[in-house]
Amino acid sequence: MTKTVNIALQVLPTSSTIHPYTLVDKAIEVIAASGLKYTVCPFETVMEGSYDQIMAVIQKAQEACYAAGAESMMTYIKIQSSKNDVSIADKMAKYEK
Repeated sequence: MTKTVNIALQVLPTSSTIHPYTLVDKAIEVIAASGLKYTVCPFETVMEGSYDQIMAVIQKAQEACYAAGAESMMTYIKIQSSKNDVSIADKMAKYEK
């Protein structure tokens, strides 16, 4: 897929010694460092870019959670694609003030 897509990522890491939010923060750090446009929401983070770019970031985000001490993780991904580019702004503009 060469068009711009939106992919929502939710990671739910678990650890017997580390709070999940600390681990989720590691995933968000990877996303922030990726250079992709993104929006952090209460339950997931939405990214905008090419499919391949975003999937590579998802892999790095999972690896960062494990490197930070996650013992296991559930990962949920939602993808919006189209024949045309998809943007976060198209969906959010009317809600942002």
